[in-house]
Amino acid sequence: MKSPEVLVAGAGPVGLCAAAALARAGIGVAVLEAEAALPENLRASTFQPPTLDMLAPFGATKRLIEMGRIAPRLQYRDRAGWVAELDFGAIAADTRHPYRLQCEQFKLNRVLADGLPRGTVRFGAAVTDVAQDAAGVTVTVNGSEKLRAGWLIGADGGRSRVREALGIPLEGFTWPERFLVASTTFDFPAAIPGLCDVSYFADPEEWFFLLRVPEVWRAMFPTRPEEKDDEILSDAAIEARLQRVHSKASPYEIRHRTLYSVHQRVAATYRRGRCFLAGDAAHLNNPLGGMGMNGGIHDGFSIAEKLAAVLKGEKPEDELERYERQRRPIALEYVNTITIANKRNLETRDAGEQRRWRDQMTRTAADPALAREYLLKISMIASLRRTACD
Repeated sequence: MKSPEVLVAGAGPVGLCAAAALARAGIGVAVLEAEAALPENLRASTFQPPTLDMLAPFGATKRLIEMGRIAPRLQYRDRAGWVAELDFGAIAADTRHPYRLQCEQFKLNRVLADGLPRGTVRFGAAVTDVAQDAAGVTVTVNGSEKLRAGWLIGADGGRSRVREALGIPLEGFTWPERFLVASTTFDFPAAIPGLCDVSYFADPEEWFFLLRVPEVWRAMFPTRPEEKDDEILSDAAIEARLQRVHSKASPYEIRHRTLYSVHQRVAATYRRGRCFLAGDAAHLNNPLGGMGMNGGIHDGFSIAEKLAAVLKGEKPEDELERYERQRRPIALEYVNTITIANKRNLETRDAGEQRRWRDQMTRTAADPALAREYLLKISMIASLRRTACD
């Protein structure tokens, strides 16, 4: 392996995508991961069409399709029977993968890590400090070891030590409620005729979201701020929420349960000198729309492409200024705006707002031109096209 010209903090999907793109371009790269192995926790599981396009040259899309589940349609519903359904076939001319793919993100991590040169990923290597000068970056690992490279990509998550060491604020807010995700083997389509693999249910009392991955359905619910952790995660409380989705005599089999805080935050800057932020280190958003991981992967490929071009002498160093100019507005103007609107549309108690949104989605689903425009936006193709113009 080449001596690293670029260090990447974090071996999640964002850091590994950046590393894969750099290695493919012949750039020496090393990935520092604080954990002892690739994490296998249940986090994001939606891959958007343009993300699949980006991953295809690395063989990752083929493997994800083998391990995941293709979702060609999505629905917006309410408990009273209203349904607006959108078919990703409307954007078949805009992407090689006109569907969402449902597959746990840790499976992508394995595929990407396996494709990197041996020794690229170093586990048990927690970044604890960052210093830089005109010639490069010095990263402190595990409190004492010093590593040197020309550039650093901080893809080390929402609690990014790289971002903290650089003194970059993460601006925005945290929602008062947290989100609960419960996975169950129950066959929801047998109980809810016509149900899509990706279905959002509007309800002013308690909205929910059903998403199917290969072996289970993942159900997401908001929780009340006053609820305690042990209460939310108890069998009884999860059972009660699932029974409101579909009432049945026997209890639900619950495979996994996760509770997490929900943020809408964007870093004040994505670059400081020779250091860049990507993924959750740069932006956090609520998961309604499946944009967080995908936006992070787009970040990773974007900065890797620019660094490779500069390091190979194909572009001047000014090329790196385009990274923040392209990617930060996407987090602010597209991802934050869309995910906040998704949440508010599902939870609104105002009857007029409910009616206007349902009417709008019904018209959109029925009109091919409107459906295509909407799908380009929520699939993130529109945001990528915007950045290509910069």
